[in-house]
Formats: sequence, structure tokens, C-alpha cells
Amino acid sequence: MLPIHHMVDRAPRPVAPFSHAVEADGWMFVTGQMPTDPNAPDASLPDGIAAQTVRVMENLELVLAGVDLGLENVTFVRVYLTEFKRDYQTMNEAYQAFFPEGRLPGRTCVGVSGLAVDALVEIDLIARRP
Repeated sequence: MLPIHHMVDRAPRPVAPFSHAVEADGWMFVTGQMPTDPNAPDASLPDGIAAQTVRVMENLELVLAGVDLGLENVTFVRVYLTEFKRDYQTMNEAYQAFFPEGRLPGRTCVGVSGLAVDALVEIDLIARRP
């Protein structure tokens, strides 16, 4: 069975040539989201890592909703931070608020030298259909 490529109307427009999500055998691979406002794509990014993390998580929720899934279906997350030492703790606090206690997905978090649109954080994820 060929993968299904999803573009979600309500999600932020892509900053590069990619699909918002690709589905294969019930697995959903959601492309990394940036802290851009889907309703004002040319607006400035939110100030600070907490606000950017919240916006990224909200954008991921939009993509998931567009393919009839939610954060409860997430199995694994990858987080990319441009200022790892400075922002790790604050990012974790904002991120954790999106998941119920005891229901956190597996995760990797890495420091990187730069991200698209000069973001402080990018997050991608893998979800599974029930």
C-alpha cells in the first residue's frame, strides 16, 4: 500500500517542500512544525521559548486534527532547540502541559545550530491510528 500524503488547510503553510503528514499502515509521520501563526504566516514569531513551544504544539494539534487524530495518538516526539542549555527546562514545562500526567510519548531532544524562520524550537512527531 502506498503512503498517503496529507496537506491540512488549517495548519501553517509549509516553509519548504513537504507534506504536513505522511501516513503508512496506520502510522502518521507529522513534519516538524515551526512557531508560525497559521492565520498570519508573515507575522513575527512569538517571543521566547515558552511561547514558541506552545505555538508549535498548537500547530501540531492542527495537523493531527486535520487527519482525525489527537495528541493522545502520539507515540514519539523529536524536539530541536537552538539554545539547548538555556531553553531546555522552560521548553519542557510548556511541552508537558499538552499531555496528561503519565501519558507522555517517547521523545528525543537535541540541540541544533539553526532552524528555519529563525525559530528557537521545532517539533515533529509520530502518531498511530487506533
